[in-house]
Amino acid sequence: MKIRTGLALIAMMAAANIAMAADAGADTYKAKCQMCHGAAGLADSPAGKSMKVKPVTDPEVKKFTEVQMITATRNGMGKMQPFKDKLTEAQIKDAVGYFRTFLK
Repeated sequence: MKIRTGLALIAMMAAANIAMAADAGADTYKAKCQMCHGAAGLADSPAGKSMKVKPVTDPEVKKFTEVQMITATRNGMGKMQPFKDKLTEAQIKDAVGYFRTFLK
């Protein structure tokens, strides 16, 4: 019985950690990315339109792997500034993870 309780507790803690990471990713995305990439990744913001940011629906964006997106966020890409000195590695990964939810 104690093993089941322990396993259930571990599962609940893992789910809570995933939820916190998703929330952190959304918060970071909204604070640092949304102004150019748009609320749903469609690059429909004034800044996104003026810089000709590609939306998440663009075939070129869709083919990027998570690792490629993390690298682009860390080091910058095109007109996008690098975030390696502005965000932690965890924040970058969480924000990219949130952005990738728009791919579905």
